[in-house]
Amino acid sequence: MAKKPSTATKIGGGFVLLLLIVAMAGFGIEGFGTATRSIGSVGNKDISTDDYARALQEQLRELTQQTGQPVTLEQARAFGIDQSVLRQLVTRATLDNEAAELGLSVGDEIVQREILSIDGFQGLDGSFDRESYRFALQNAGLSESAFEEQLRADAARGILQTAVVAGIPAPATQRDLLLEFAGERRDLTVLTLDRRALAEPIPAASDADLRAFHEENIDRYTLPEGKRIDYALITPAMLLDTLDIDEAALREEYDRRASAFRRPERRLVERLVYRDAASAEAAMAQISDGDASFEDLVAERGLELEDTDMGDVTRDELGAAGAPVFALTEPGVTGPHETSLGPALFRVNAILPPQITEFEDAREELRQEVGADMAARLLAQQLDDYEDLLAGGASVADLAAETDMQGGRIDWRDISRDGIAAYAEFREAARAVQEGDFPRVEVLDNGGLFALEMIEALPSEPQVFDDVRDAVQRDWEQAQVTAALAGLAEDLRARAAAGESFAEMGFAPGRFPGVPRTHDSSDLPGDLVDLGFDLTEGEIAISPGDGRVRLVRVDAVIGPDRGDPDTQNLSAQIAAQLEQSLAQDVFAFFTSALQDGTSIRLNQSVIDAVNAEFQ
Repeated sequence: MAKKPSTATKIGGGFVLLLLIVAMAGFGIEGFGTATRSIGSVGNKDISTDDYARALQEQLRELTQQTGQPVTLEQARAFGIDQSVLRQLVTRATLDNEAAELGLSVGDEIVQREILSIDGFQGLDGSFDRESYRFALQNAGLSESAFEEQLRADAARGILQTAVVAGIPAPATQRDLLLEFAGERRDLTVLTLDRRALAEPIPAASDADLRAFHEENIDRYTLPEGKRIDYALITPAMLLDTLDIDEAALREEYDRRASAFRRPERRLVERLVYRDAASAEAAMAQISDGDASFEDLVAERGLELEDTDMGDVTRDELGAAGAPVFALTEPGVTGPHETSLGPALFRVNAILPPQITEFEDAREELRQEVGADMAARLLAQQLDDYEDLLAGGASVADLAAETDMQGGRIDWRDISRDGIAAYAEFREAARAVQEGDFPRVEVLDNGGLFALEMIEALPSEPQVFDDVRDAVQRDWEQAQVTAALAGLAEDLRARAAAGESFAEMGFAPGRFPGVPRTHDSSDLPGDLVDLGFDLTEGEIAISPGDGRVRLVRVDAVIGPDRGDPDTQNLSAQIAAQLEQSLAQDVFAFFTSALQDGTSIRLNQSVIDAVNAEFQ
């Protein structure tokens, strides 16, 4: 059973809302004191114009923060924000009215204690500061008595809600069904097939084959819609030859980056992690006895060599495994050694000796980097000059002609990555620009500057075969490999269904015991896990990809272990979520029933008058 919310907790929740109201002081919520001080009522409880105005302003502030630009009430009303605010205020007034009729309230002592605990009302020493209290309420347009009455009303609503939703248990049947689903695990076998599994290589494609493939898949080779754009560009590298760089600055940069110019010994390493020490030791024994290579073990796990590649690493980067890996005097395999991921085998492919780069050898590199920084600062100072030219009516082409910026034109499409389109900032600006937009200077990540102007829209355009022949050939070969592997997979699935094991067929699949639904890793990605949970025990599915095909078999379906602490925690979480959901539904029904039996009156003319103040 979920823990019942305490009265203090409910009061605290109300204080958070009230603090948001106090925080609204900086937004100038005043001037809504119309002749009518309420926008309506529920039973005997009025909904004040100030409450409505504050709630609207808070919603506008949140939307502004989310979108990053000012949001008007008219824009917010398009999303029904005004109606949402009204519903919330009507609900609050409904509960206030019911609490009043039931005589629910809290004493002054509780209100006082909560006021004293609010950080916004505390001084530098952490104790309650009356001047801070008075000042915050004054800025929010609230009197002390009005604020304290709102706190008391919040507390009463909290007591009412607690009374309504307390003691609602999660249905045991529903909880158990969800636990069975979420806690289920499966033993999976995954066999990965690539072109090495094919008995014969794919025959070479004829020119007619490739042209037919191009026509049949023309959408793949069609350029998307784009824009013809004029641009002006200047980067720090363009200014480098014009700069006088001090020798002392170069030596200072060399000393600052000493670690980059004095690199310790490194090794090109691959790492294959195992679930337990026994599996890792058995794998190492296979290598030592000559029964398997490192590549064989990687393939057996359903991995590619790139999945094990660690790149060039130092001894310290390998942690506890650093000493034995760096003890190798030539390339080879060592292990198993403990890592943060479990016991692992390491293969050293190359030993990279220490690298010492003296200042004279690093001078040009340092000059490039120090100069780029100097040039970026110089361009930042010239930014206003470029913007002034554009503001004076210059086009982007004029900007290139009259300054050091280099001009050009590009037929830009969303797939463009050449030239100026290599810059992410340019691509983002190109996506947004429209014909007739006023050009402005934008800043690149490297400190460079550019401006662009759209000349005309470009329609989508199929690429001619000769321009994409190499890509067509690669895609054709991959499609042929995938199709051949799919046929092989179908044959293997039929043989497995007849009782033949993958080992008898000459394959070593990866085995994954106790896989949960949430499992996702490089050796067993989430899409294969999802596929495995769609199958029944013993069933085999085929998952084709680009250039490889996987067979997934469910070896066992394992229900949740009710005695396992993790399963018990999961069960408790499910029960808590069910209880919370039921409590929300019950309280919503309760509130709806109250509103059905209570007089609700809204004055639309006053609401319109308040809305008009936001225009």
